[in-house]
Amino acid sequence: MIVRPLLTLTFLSLSATLWAQEQPKPTRPVKEGEIDTQEITVEKSRKINLPPANRLFNKIPSVKPSAEQRKLTYEFEDRKLTVGDPRIMPGVLAPATGQVDETSGYSNYVKLGAGNYSSFLGEGFVGLNTLSNLALEGSIRHLSSGIGPVDGKNSSQSDTRVRVTGKYLTDAFKLQGDLGFDRNAYNFYGYSREYAASPSFNPDLIKQNLNTINFKIGIENAKTENAIDYSLRTGITSLRDRFNASETDWGTNLNASLGITDNIVALVAADAYVTQRSDGSIVDNRNLFRVKPTFKYTSDLFTITAGINAVNQTDKRQGINDTRAFPIVDVDFVPAGNIHVFAGLDGDINRNTLRSLLGENKWLASQVVLANTVKSLDVYAGTKGALSGGFSYEGKVSYARYRNFYTFNNSQPDTTKFGVLYDGGISNVLTVSGQLTYALKDKFRSTLKADFFGYNLDRLEQAWGRPQTAATWTNSYILDKKLFITADLYFYQGIVNKNFTSNVLYTLKPIYDLNVKIDYFLGKQVSAFVSLNNIFSQNYQRYLYYQSQGLNFLGGISYSF
Repeated sequence: MIVRPLLTLTFLSLSATLWAQEQPKPTRPVKEGEIDTQEITVEKSRKINLPPANRLFNKIPSVKPSAEQRKLTYEFEDRKLTVGDPRIMPGVLAPATGQVDETSGYSNYVKLGAGNYSSFLGEGFVGLNTLSNLALEGSIRHLSSGIGPVDGKNSSQSDTRVRVTGKYLTDAFKLQGDLGFDRNAYNFYGYSREYAASPSFNPDLIKQNLNTINFKIGIENAKTENAIDYSLRTGITSLRDRFNASETDWGTNLNASLGITDNIVALVAADAYVTQRSDGSIVDNRNLFRVKPTFKYTSDLFTITAGINAVNQTDKRQGINDTRAFPIVDVDFVPAGNIHVFAGLDGDINRNTLRSLLGENKWLASQVVLANTVKSLDVYAGTKGALSGGFSYEGKVSYARYRNFYTFNNSQPDTTKFGVLYDGGISNVLTVSGQLTYALKDKFRSTLKADFFGYNLDRLEQAWGRPQTAATWTNSYILDKKLFITADLYFYQGIVNKNFTSNVLYTLKPIYDLNVKIDYFLGKQVSAFVSLNNIFSQNYQRYLYYQSQGLNFLGGISYSF
């Protein structure tokens, strides 16, 4: 075939000049710490009606549901190495997001809200669609907390986000560009009360700001009858903190598919990442390139996917130039109706960047060593499907083997910041996951999901900062398209950290976090909302020495136009 070489040449032409030439043997990363960010995201996009394309590279086995059954959304995707990360915001929790579809014909809105802890929310969205094939969207959002759970404004924080999106649609393709800016301001408030009372304490030294600018542009197929389906995206992200640490990351992603017969589809996924991190005297030039060709065979009874995942990583500072190939095999069997039984194996090199680590723990120390995590093998099996009465389920068991498995622990002697500790040996992680969902047409939906983790590490004493159990229970209810209620319960247990200065081991208390948000539509253009977060008022610590806010609430009004 000509298509596969053509796609490969197209991808390589975008990134071939960026390949590093160093080829010394890889070295093991040093145990250190770094910095992290978290963002609170609320999005609303204008709906643009186009005939939906058949995304062959996302094709799943046909289930043949009845007209009354809701489409299942299977969430067991190949996760990057955020194993056991609950991603809880230990300060102001964002109001649960949710919109009632088609409540009104207005797409633009402004929203204002306030709450305890001197919290303020301001948000706006504007969309322009004067031409049938061109749309422009802009949004801005600011959520801040003037005081925090300890020492007033010394534990305050704020998040600001600005987005501009342009979409150009034709019968053959869709072109989209995105420009964004994020600013996250917070404090390293995990200090002792004795230190806060000492003359040497300076509140200005505990402040941190993370500023991120990103630009992305992409093109994808919009013609359903095309034999070739494709999606190509590229973008640059620039991150800088208050202490002049910075990271520039250029990423390009290609997904394409070719239908060979009615049952066989050829797929290719390719990624190229060129990254530079600077932090004081440390400069890292780190690249990763991935090509993953696969073939998928689909019949009424089963689907088989097989291929190779070839990955190259380079790190100039550490002298790494490593290329690996991982087999990919996935078998999905449909014994009856909407019941699936699946099993498979795969492997990959998971990128760890300054930005990705900040996305998990924003209290990281400076000048941490960045190293990718190699998932040499992941063997999994499970089942998923739809049951009668509106129930659906998923269950999966995974046994994965990693090198450079990373964890987070308080650094020393400054325990207010966290280091990234890597296990340079072979780490084995057993994950047992389950999910049960109940849906009552378009009015009520409830999902209970739990993950259980078993860590068998080679060189680290513990899987620092990672829970052994992570569970969520999410619910949403709509009454007459006027009242919209969401309720979420989070549970995390088994988080262990150690103060290496005092040599004391801490097992953090289990986390129970219940949040409720209510939206009430007062008319076609006006609605009111109130959100209650951490209803149990548990001042838990997701990260050692960082106490979360107790019961906090946010209320306000929204106007659509």
